[in-house]
Amino acid sequence: MFRILGRRFIEVALFLLFISFISFLFVRLAPGDPVLSILRVEDVSVTTEQVEALREELGFNDPMLLQYGRWLADFARMDFGHSYLTNQPVMDMILGALPATIELAIGSLLVMLVVAIPLGSLGALYPRSWIDQASRIVSLLGAAIPSFWLALIFIDLFAVRWGILPPMGRDGLISVVLPSITLGLAITSVYVRLLRSSLLESLSAEFIRAARARGLTEARIFFAHAFRYSLPPVITVFGVSLGSLIGGVVVIEVIFAYPGIGKMVVDSIRSRDYPVIQGYILVMAIIVFLVNSAVDLSYRYLNPQLGLKGRKYS
Repeated sequence: MFRILGRRFIEVALFLLFISFISFLFVRLAPGDPVLSILRVEDVSVTTEQVEALREELGFNDPMLLQYGRWLADFARMDFGHSYLTNQPVMDMILGALPATIELAIGSLLVMLVVAIPLGSLGALYPRSWIDQASRIVSLLGAAIPSFWLALIFIDLFAVRWGILPPMGRDGLISVVLPSITLGLAITSVYVRLLRSSLLESLSAEFIRAARARGLTEARIFFAHAFRYSLPPVITVFGVSLGSLIGGVVVIEVIFAYPGIGKMVVDSIRSRDYPVIQGYILVMAIIVFLVNSAVDLSYRYLNPQLGLKGRKYS
């Protein structure tokens, strides 16, 4: 156990070190000068002397490795620095915007589950039927329609024409409905296809035939055996595609003016606010790593064959 925990800790440390260096390098090599953005926000006439003085104060004239070393030392103390524009601690900004993004992500995942599980299950239970064909059409439409275009269509229908839902902002749970449906439908297609193919494979397996031979009901066979056995591939894809989900959240938050962490980082990219961008990348990297670790741990419960491999028989 301690060996596994120690190896996992080393993996996390190396992973964060690699991500932090690559992101630090790319962010600072991107075009644009944060010094000019800071001085314009302060509404002063920008002179060359002011630009050079501020660059020296922020350490931009130092070698890149020295800048990274200072940032890494601060990160080791859990200090992500302060925003260049608002002078707020980056960690406070991230923790303040993260709940809104979590609400949106949970809402979109609920929409995805409500749509993908019935369509994928019915398509596997009744292959080559009209239900299967309908699930395939829905899945193809979800894959073909971009999330930003779907968002604009929903805003026009539900907010502008019908006035049912608010078009933007965050004012209670009603504000989460439209962006959650948009993002949930955008990520549904891959899970419908994957769940259908995984269930078809499970339903044709030998242990399903053995369960029918024991006289188990079809409902128990499906939910207790076939469905559970089909989940590991779906969860694996979810862990791998978490980065795409986060990217989708960013797009949706910008379109709906939703005050989450995605909109915050887009605004920071526009103003070249390096500490906020760097903090966002590190926090998202940690979240992705934790989710993939949880996916790995869930395999032993969801797939009984993995649990049998570790047993020793006398």
